[in-house]
Amino acid sequence: MTAALLALADSRLPAGGHTHSGGVEQAIVAGLVHDPRSLEVFLRRRLVTSGAVAAGAAAAAAREGGGAPADRRAGWARIDAETDARTPSPALRRASRQQGRGLVRVGRRAWPAAVWDDLPDRPHHPLALGVAAVAAGLGPDDAARAAAYLAVTGPATAAQRLLAMDPITVATVTARLGDEVDRVAAATSTTSTGISSRTPPGTSPGTSTGVSTGTTDGDGRDPDWLPADTDPLLDLLAEVHADRGDRYFAS
Repeated sequence: MTAALLALADSRLPAGGHTHSGGVEQAIVAGLVHDPRSLEVFLRRRLVTSGAVAAGAAAAAAREGGGAPADRRAGWARIDAETDARTPSPALRRASRQQGRGLVRVGRRAWPAAVWDDLPDRPHHPLALGVAAVAAGLGPDDAARAAAYLAVTGPATAAQRLLAMDPITVATVTARLGDEVDRVAAATSTTSTGISSRTPPGTSPGTSTGVSTGTTDGDGRDPDWLPADTDPLLDLLAEVHADRGDRYFAS
């Protein structure tokens, strides 16, 4: 664990993440999140789907950072496109690119490096996170860990604010998910160890909401083998939230 990794995963990093709820605002409106237990279920569900996609993309982006500039540009452009394909909701795609732009703005000043110039315009947040890891001297495992951690802590903080929850209780919820955050990060940091299709906690038996193309082969550099887990419920919540005129968070 390095100071750079702590800074990258710190919610106080002024990259705009505090304006996004990770879907928890609409989940609260829908009655899906209303207490610590339901918050934990939501966070776990998000972690193993969109969190896994983000962690895999961030790790892949960091892995591409060691190549020549032309190779980096091509690799990062493809990872950005693959991330787009793995984010079915237009609202979530917009939110990801908004946060990516914010992170690039901060990252250029916090960790100045030539690699920033090789990013595509308005990159997805996981891609920007992976490049920030490169600029900060971190590796793919660190990028995956930061992405998985942020997939949990951002929505947890939003729920705390929206429901006026006890901060200690929310901290306890996120701490309980620590081992799972580590497992998701480890499973997605290399494409030879993926996360299989699963049914997120809280889903009726026999109902499959997780979708994965599989990540058990590949050479560790092909974005085709990035995690592709998704959850239609989270996509639906994002689209409903985007149409509201009274929302507190941007997403």
